[in-house]
Amino acid sequence: MKPNTQQLNDLTIQVRRDILRMVHAVNSGHPGGSLGCTEFLVTLYQNLMERKEGFDMDGIGEDLFFLSNGHISPVFYSVLARSGYFPVSELATFRLINSRLQGHPTTHDSLPGVRIASGSLGQGLSVGIGAAQAKKLNGDNHIIYTLHGDGELQEGQNWEAIMYASAKKVDNIIATIDLNGKQIDGTTDEVLAMGSIRAKFEAFDWDVLEIVKGNDLEAIIAGMTDAKSRTGKGKPVCVLLHTEMGNGVDFMMNTHAWHGKAPNDAQLDNALGQNYNTGSNSDY
Repeated sequence: MKPNTQQLNDLTIQVRRDILRMVHAVNSGHPGGSLGCTEFLVTLYQNLMERKEGFDMDGIGEDLFFLSNGHISPVFYSVLARSGYFPVSELATFRLINSRLQGHPTTHDSLPGVRIASGSLGQGLSVGIGAAQAKKLNGDNHIIYTLHGDGELQEGQNWEAIMYASAKKVDNIIATIDLNGKQIDGTTDEVLAMGSIRAKFEAFDWDVLEIVKGNDLEAIIAGMTDAKSRTGKGKPVCVLLHTEMGNGVDFMMNTHAWHGKAPNDAQLDNALGQNYNTGSNSDY
């Protein structure tokens, strides 16, 4: 049974606490984008994706997710752990030597839930398209989901992949763009303005929709359900997810400053105070 909105909200708050505590413990990591995508990843794994019990790299008979902007690993690890892929207690090893939870996800330690290494930006869509085509060859009707940063679209092989997906009618993939308008050095417009991302995807013949309230659980469910209904119709699907970097922590919002900076002790206490424990969840 899928969790209700209140349960999703409770889990979202707990994941925020995980992110903050993980980054603070090692004084390293990327809390801003992680907090901005918390509602999306919680909803994706708890409500939207069709997942099997356990984990295998083949992923046959289930939906698959590929994280392209791998620096937001704190939210990815937390959601994976709290979705049953590995023990929640392992979150305490984030970024430690010999940990399976490195700063950017890797595959060599076989951490359940992680399908690609995504330290270098701009590669995730290509991998997702390959997986989507493999599903077609296998007669598997499940969907590939990918997540990308808007700043990430400034680099890598993204546009080759975007062109390829539409040309080859890869219509079993939903690529979501975290559209927060910020990256490590400032706003995306200041660093390298890209104009209308929607117009660009549409020019490459993608089916594009927007979730304006990208940090609202019900809006995400409605928007992604709409996106899923558009698959299988000859076009790849792009979701523009409008989020706020640092969402849920007032002093981390409306700035790019927390893209890759850990809170100090006082800031952690402040942030955790804004995200109280709820429901049946508890800190690791």
